Amino acid sequence: MSGTNEMRLSFSARSENEGFARIAVAAFVSQLDPTMEELNDLKTVVSEAVTNAIIHGYDSNPNGMVSIEATIAGDTVSLAIKDEGNGIEDLDLARQPLFTSKPELERSGMGFTIMENFMDGFEVISEPGKGTSIAMTKRIESKKALFN
Repeated sequence: MSGTNEMRLSFSARSENEGFARIAVAAFVSQLDPTMEELNDLKTVVSEAVTNAIIHGYDSNPNGMVSIEATIAGDTVSLAIKDEGNGIEDLDLARQPLFTSKPELERSGMGFTIMENFMDGFEVISEPGKGTSIAMTKRIESKKALFN
């Protein structure tokens, strides 16, 4: 595959759209013929980022919008998942494993840790009152290449 391929998607900040986001990204990335592990990693990070946007960014207010941009360039997938919600007051604290700002919802506080560990590149940009943007990259080891 030469050049780049791009996808953009926006949807209401409703928990039922988290599965839709996972499937949309998985379908887009499937053209690279990822392994099941790679596909599961991508679906997991999309779930984590979208759920964070809905629960933390918008306090579960379905009037907010979550956007996903995905780009395939060669064997690398880049994802940008954004909200225009609350933003994060203390990003260093929020990135600590097991930290959650919503313990009453029985959140594990592992979202950022999972995203960072499942992807090759990970960056969070957030501004209180303006939202959060998560940028991630992952190189896909095509199954086709494994059998040649």
